[in-house]
Amino acid sequence: MQNLQPFHTFSLPAKAKKIIEIHSIPALQQAWQDCLAEQLPVLFLGQGSNVLFVEDFDGAVLLNRLLGIEHREDADFHYLHVNGGEVWHDLVRWSIEQGYYGLENLALIPGCAGSAPIQNIGAYGVEFKDVCDYVEVMNLHSGELFRLTNAECEFGYRESVFKHKYAQGYVVTAVGLKLAKAWKPVLKYGNLANLDKSAVTSADVFAEICAVRQSKLPDPNVFGNAGSFFKNPVVSAQQFERLQQNYATIPHFPQADGSIKLAAGWLIDQCGLKGFQIGGAAVHQQQALVLINQGNATASDVVELAHHIYQLVALRFDIHLQPEVRFIGKQGEIDSQQAIR
Repeated sequence: MQNLQPFHTFSLPAKAKKIIEIHSIPALQQAWQDCLAEQLPVLFLGQGSNVLFVEDFDGAVLLNRLLGIEHREDADFHYLHVNGGEVWHDLVRWSIEQGYYGLENLALIPGCAGSAPIQNIGAYGVEFKDVCDYVEVMNLHSGELFRLTNAECEFGYRESVFKHKYAQGYVVTAVGLKLAKAWKPVLKYGNLANLDKSAVTSADVFAEICAVRQSKLPDPNVFGNAGSFFKNPVVSAQQFERLQQNYATIPHFPQADGSIKLAAGWLIDQCGLKGFQIGGAAVHQQQALVLINQGNATASDVVELAHHIYQLVALRFDIHLQPEVRFIGKQGEIDSQQAIR
């Protein structure tokens, strides 16, 4: 068994039968065939920034290290073809330096470009779907490379077709981004609303988001974590009205379909859980949405802590939080919500 601790940002003790770095499409095909022949389960990882290994993985972990960015443009748009192993934040910073704007709100989201469409990553009013032109996918059984349009990806809140139809036997090899030359800042959330819309630049937005994230969120090199542990829950207008009667200042974000998105971090904070600890796992002091490894946590500490949070929030608000982090068991991904109930 090989040590997985350096390859996931929670930095919990975990092992896998094999760990293989993938630098090319032929190497990817070969590794997949070898694993099939050995009947090994396969898990694809980028930066390992959104996973919790609840036990040792009885298979091969393939690390996406497919690198390279190609640019083309027309009168209205910049188009980027980005290979899946590119580090997302480095891509955001590089694009702004090149004068290709539109990714700035997605700064400092951990992970690789190939993981971005799976989760439909998002922050500060922008989601991956807003900048996605296409996603390039490989059918591992046939070796066929094909592209899905934005619509075919079926993006939703932390949702996509890659969690369902293309979850098994397929891998994202590259993403296509489409960035408008007529850049319009998105300044709806938090401190961004204080920026002067008429004078602000993409670099200003990038700098502000980096500053806010660094002040609130723990550095995975100091405290292992997987970023936001839970999804922000979406409730009906009726349920929200009932909640607002008891909690007048509850942060809320109306959605296009009439439902209301709530802030999971606020709900957890209202339960008095900032700093709460089980074993070596704790709720982060600055941002209750983030669970941290204080250095000696085990996976069961994290699961137990998540269970405790789930129970308290359900009891107080009648809201059942869903983990955003993917839980990985012996054979592969397991039902995370089932695991914390």
